[in-house]
Amino acid sequence: MKKCYLMLLLILTIAGMAGCNKKETASQPSQPGKVIATTAYEKYFGSAPSVDKGTAYAFVIYFPSSKTPGKVVPFPFFTFDEGSIKKVAIERLLSGMEIGSYQGEFIPISSEIRLIAINDDQGTVTVNFSKEFDKSSEATTARALTLILRQFKGVKEIRLQVEGKESPLSALSKTVDESVVQQPSSPRLLSVTAMMDKGAKDIEEVNAFFDRPVEVKELKLLSRDGQQYAGDLYHSVFDMAAVLKPKDPAQFKARMPIKVRWKVVDKLGRQAEGENVWLLEVKGH
Repeated sequence: MKKCYLMLLLILTIAGMAGCNKKETASQPSQPGKVIATTAYEKYFGSAPSVDKGTAYAFVIYFPSSKTPGKVVPFPFFTFDEGSIKKVAIERLLSGMEIGSYQGEFIPISSEIRLIAINDDQGTVTVNFSKEFDKSSEATTARALTLILRQFKGVKEIRLQVEGKESPLSALSKTVDESVVQQPSSPRLLSVTAMMDKGAKDIEEVNAFFDRPVEVKELKLLSRDGQQYAGDLYHSVFDMAAVLKPKDPAQFKARMPIKVRWKVVDKLGRQAEGENVWLLEVKGH
């Protein structure tokens, strides 16, 4: 699941760059895209980023904090599929957030837990899990799950089931409020990943992923001896990554150390900067 998440972001990056480079003809004017954000998203991350085309949806996933027990930490996520948005959100919670610079900061959720079904009956959302749900840190998971579902329009009541039977945690879902939400910290660099075509000799691009949409004020990729790698820099779709198209792709190899010097600001004005050494991940597609 961790690999799937990173691959999803990388695929979105490619799609965003393709959209930026595509030229529209006069006879076929482009329709501007839009991003519809939940109130929770706007509260914790500000206005949603733009997209070149289509309709995307911005929402929040809350992950239970291991550093501050009882609290959950919000993260921004996006989808183009409104119809399955609740299912996507629940599965994203279950897959956890053991990624990059956030490893070890959240209570792990058992990988054995399965989402059996989700049903929305006029605002009453019933979520049915496999029996492993009762063996996990279920109270913490239930709090996060409740806040995730409650942000979506039309949700009035949340019922939790295990193997089709009502769970005592349904009562907990009625009392959870946003006092358990920990305010997001300043933006973080999440990971540094290169993309390569299957069977290709060299990488195509190097992606510096951030944990939320940001405006990149500075981003430099440096070698061990401090030399900057030359190339063109782009923003990815949803502004979640800075993308370097290197002038000399052959310089980049898997697991090589890369020093990243960066400065960003998010949509609510939270600024962050850093200089860190990362081991380059390489993903094929």
